[in-house]
Amino acid sequence: MFNDIFSALRGSRVRVPNIGSEEFARLMREEPNAVVLDVRTSGEFATGHIPNAVNIDMMDPDFDRRVDALDRTVPILVYCRSGNRSYHAGNRMLAMGFEHVYNLARGVIGWHEPLTRQAR
Repeated sequence: MFNDIFSALRGSRVRVPNIGSEEFARLMREEPNAVVLDVRTSGEFATGHIPNAVNIDMMDPDFDRRVDALDRTVPILVYCRSGNRSYHAGNRMLAMGFEHVYNLARGVIGWHEPLTRQAR
């Protein structure tokens, strides 16, 4: 399934904008309705995530269905560990009709602000 998605995206003109940590943080501040979307696994999410992020694992077979429940008209700020999975997830979301999707270019490893960690 995911190979089909990636193959379809490679041939399309849909390209999610890559933005840096500062721009990502600015959009979080200036767009109060924006959704911060972490597409890593739940285990990765638990080790530390951007505050107020929603976790939907891109590799989960229900990814499309879960993402489909999000508001397509608000900005979606998507990230993963390095920016690769989130780039592909963002392109997929644009193809699904989301209007404003932005990818954290270097992912959470390039994030310059504190992360939230889940208590054990």
